[in-house]
Amino acid sequence: MEPVIKKIDVQEAAVPLKRPFKTALRTVTTAQTLIVKMTTSDGKVGYGEAAPTPVITGDTLPSIESAINDVIGPKLIGKPLFDSADIKATIDQSMVHNSSPKAALNIAVNDLLAQSYGVPLYQLLGGHSDHITTDYTVSVGTIEDMITQAQDLITKGFTTLKIKVGDDSEEADLDKIVAIRKAVGPAIQIRLDANQGWHPKQAVAVINRMQDLNLNIQLVEQPVKATDFDGLAYVTANTTTMIMADESIFSIEDAARIISMRGCDIINLKLMKAGGIDNAVKINTLAEAAGIPCMVGSMIESSVSVTAAAHLAAAKRNIQYVDLDASMMFSSNPIVGGIINQKNEISFPDLPGLGFK
Repeated sequence: MEPVIKKIDVQEAAVPLKRPFKTALRTVTTAQTLIVKMTTSDGKVGYGEAAPTPVITGDTLPSIESAINDVIGPKLIGKPLFDSADIKATIDQSMVHNSSPKAALNIAVNDLLAQSYGVPLYQLLGGHSDHITTDYTVSVGTIEDMITQAQDLITKGFTTLKIKVGDDSEEADLDKIVAIRKAVGPAIQIRLDANQGWHPKQAVAVINRMQDLNLNIQLVEQPVKATDFDGLAYVTANTTTMIMADESIFSIEDAARIISMRGCDIINLKLMKAGGIDNAVKINTLAEAAGIPCMVGSMIESSVSVTAAAHLAAAKRNIQYVDLDASMMFSSNPIVGGIINQKNEISFPDLPGLGFK
């Protein structure tokens, strides 16, 4: 008999980070997240996660819990698992916005589907690779503190660092990157993430000064406000460094608009923004058709949704950049299993679905 969705359970988790994580938008010391367990009538359990990030997605723990328990979840009970198109459409169409709870439910459905087919999720999604390489983020701090973070990460095997900027003046950001580049040497790849912290002309000025100083910046992520599509396109057109759109792109419509404006060089896919794996796949397909590569990243999320994001990153050829260090920042993770982290390499257990036990 075909399995149906029988039960959806939601559990909050609060986990201290190994060190405070600071960006231009927020500071996090304890990660709060919500784990979803979706059980089918044949006893299989699929896991999902929704991480509240009010300053980016607008989602909070209470709003996520209410969306799952009161609005979307009840509509999924009794639905046949293998009519996954209907399940996923119901998740997307039950309410507007609320991308994080939608992501948690979509991840759980995909976990169950891959378990039912007996394959790891990345194989079901495309199977491009069985391992990926991630960067690690250096959070905002004093120059001395950021250099210490960077050097520590290099000793742990990371060869690409993402540096948070945009929290201070243009000159201070420039001084910071000059000092970090000098400290880590030329062989380490450096990415910058401004988290919307610059104005368009300011962004162009500082990025071009970094280019003139031969700081060898691989890419700059979301230099301007999320809603400033014209500003993002201006920065992209007036710099030679690759510019990545992150907070500007939540939906397929956002991606289509940015692409039509030639507004970025790279698109950052995050499950909490896209509403899950399937919408992220659609955005990646659109980007690939336009010749734009993608990155897969995350918010401050545990190993549950980071594992889902890693499966997506491994599955698709067009996903050429990976920023999935979040679960490594946790002092512990709420579920046993999932991805395997070894220095900067991420691999997958030979288990079906997401690989949780």
